[in-house]
Amino acid sequence: FFLDETPPNDALVPKKPAWICQRFNNQFYFATLYDRDLRIPVYSAYRYQPGNDTRPGKVWMVEPQLIGPDYPNAMEKETTLIKTFNVSLEQVKESQAVTEDYENLKGLKSGHLNPTSHQPSFKSKKATFTLTNIIPQNEKLDNGAWNEYEVQVMMNKTKHCTTTYVVVGTVPGDTSIANGRVNIPSYLWSGACCEMGMDDGRKAWGVIAENNKNAIQVVTLGQLEDKLTKLYNRGDVSLFHPDCPRE
Repeated sequence: FFLDETPPNDALVPKKPAWICQRFNNQFYFATLYDRDLRIPVYSAYRYQPGNDTRPGKVWMVEPQLIGPDYPNAMEKETTLIKTFNVSLEQVKESQAVTEDYENLKGLKSGHLNPTSHQPSFKSKKATFTLTNIIPQNEKLDNGAWNEYEVQVMMNKTKHCTTTYVVVGTVPGDTSIANGRVNIPSYLWSGACCEMGMDDGRKAWGVIAENNKNAIQVVTLGQLEDKLTKLYNRGDVSLFHPDCPRE
């Protein structure tokens, strides 16, 4: 899920990280770096393969291995996990966000980092419905400018691309939902790098949005990394292999 098997560098890694290979029905679909303290993803990384298969219904899943290594290594519904593996809801809540955290939101909604629209099949779309891929997102942004990025901007930017790798992430904010359990990110961002066939090399781009306004900024990969370096303040951020153009 990473171009040249190069994930983003350590400048994005939180104090209590979990690296998740997102597995559903015995298949891996994308990768997520999860912040156990803030109970939100830092980023999800995947290959852009938009497809018109049916969008699945909203059935949220959780990641059993965040509870402990002896639990299944594929996403499950909370109810299944509680029934089949004798786990309490409290144990699940201790380790990650759960469905009830996202109930009764005002002005916010459960926003996907890896969106269903960038996935080709019903199953790969369904795999994006794990709460480890979800953040509290400004409702107007999610339905408006961010949706425009996911559909229009990506369609235009990926013309002539053979394979496009995407990393979509967050910058933590100062507020939260669910009595302080789940952080509300201050920014959402996305970086992409694509291969354009044999001789044409690669191209890259980025977008960034404040999570309280309905607006996105389309930037170069270099500009995005510079901005994230300032926002995270943990050293220089690098999202992709050095061969991806920063200009």
